[in-house]
Amino acid sequence: MSIRNTSSGTEPAKLERPAAAASWRTRLSWLSGLLVLAAVVTVALHFTELERFVELARNAHPAWLLGGLALQSVTYFAAAGVWWVPLRRRTQHPSYLSLIPMGLAKLFTDQALPTGGIGGTILVVQGLVRRRVPSGIAMSTLLLGMTSYYTAYAVAVAAALARMHSEGLLDGAVLAGAAGFACIVVAVPVAVLSMRRFMHRWPFTLAARIPALTVLLEAMHEARLQPRHDWAPFLASAALQLGVFALDAATLWVALRAVGSGASPTVAFVAFMLASVAATIGPMPLGLGTFEAASVAALHLQGQPLAVALTATLLLRGMTFWLPMLPGLILARREVAGHKDTAR
Repeated sequence: MSIRNTSSGTEPAKLERPAAAASWRTRLSWLSGLLVLAAVVTVALHFTELERFVELARNAHPAWLLGGLALQSVTYFAAAGVWWVPLRRRTQHPSYLSLIPMGLAKLFTDQALPTGGIGGTILVVQGLVRRRVPSGIAMSTLLLGMTSYYTAYAVAVAAALARMHSEGLLDGAVLAGAAGFACIVVAVPVAVLSMRRFMHRWPFTLAARIPALTVLLEAMHEARLQPRHDWAPFLASAALQLGVFALDAATLWVALRAVGSGASPTVAFVAFMLASVAATIGPMPLGLGTFEAASVAALHLQGQPLAVALTATLLLRGMTFWLPMLPGLILARREVAGHKDTAR
């Protein structure tokens, strides 16, 4: 859609400046995250032998790695179920399989554009509307998914902390991180749900002038949550979210087995959840560097050699973060193109 210029070229310039600033912020976020990741790998290799790390990575068992890829493919089915269950509850019947590519597209959008999940949320709302789901119901589905996500997240972290306590591994740093995580788990849903009530006040009226946010705010205004009737889909969505955490932790365990470790699945679960908490409360976008550092530290704390911990963590991130980038880009572009066609 072209923008009409009625002010001697100044209006497009005003629009280009925020876009250019956002582009530079995205590049800076990626650069800072990659620098932290490089620092983590350098420090870890300082305390272990580079030859050992290369040997582990080169001799990783292909069958276990294929198992990890299979586990990751199941996570996208579970993520689609988080949306499909409440949609069915509201008499919407989108194809289950059509929601799976949208989950992968959201994953790419959230990773490639560090916007706190807003970009991925807008993409999903537009994708559901394109699938003939009313925008209010689409937003209600996402709000239900958000609350179920943080509930499942809190339960999984509590289980990991309980396991660490039973092993006598809890310390002040872990408890401080858990406290910060608890604040985020409570603050984010409360802030989003409160925004629905006060969205017609400043500064939300200013945000509504941004074309992309207009879609999100309008859908949020039309959202109709039904607490008395949403318990069943909420519990089902929370169970599916827990399943995603379990599958991701299982992928880390498979990566450990691929490099010859005999660690138990609980070791991988604890390490994955602590790394996820570090990525959530850490300053780096996308958890680049902070996730890897926390995962390596948690695995080493539970008796895994540094070389094994680092290799398994990088294999995990390859399967969960880097590998889905290309298909996610393709599917995200397809979702955006489909939305434009529908708008026309």
